[in-house]
Amino acid sequence: MTATPNGYVTVLWEAKAKPGKEAELKAFITAAVTPSRNDAGNIDYEAHEVDGRPGTFVIYERWENREYLDAHLGAPRMRELVPQMLELIEGSIEDGIRLLQPFRPAQ
Repeated sequence: MTATPNGYVTVLWEAKAKPGKEAELKAFITAAVTPSRNDAGNIDYEAHEVDGRPGTFVIYERWENREYLDAHLGAPRMRELVPQMLELIEGSIEDGIRLLQPFRPAQ
């Protein structure tokens, strides 16, 4: 992942709960939102459940720069949460990560 020309980093992360783990994953993500919003450099951190796809979640995050994102990902609480999350989701965490690059029409 790299930063945008104006410095900020936008991440879209999608995860699907393992069968029978939908409510547990939703509660897990819900508990992680406020601490992540309070991390230095966070601009936005919003969790969503995909309409019509119960158990499929999307988190939209924006960070002031890559260093803040890396600090968030490397925080001790994140290292503790990863093994727990892997018990709840299908596939890997990395499978669902997308870096968004904004673009605008030329003026």
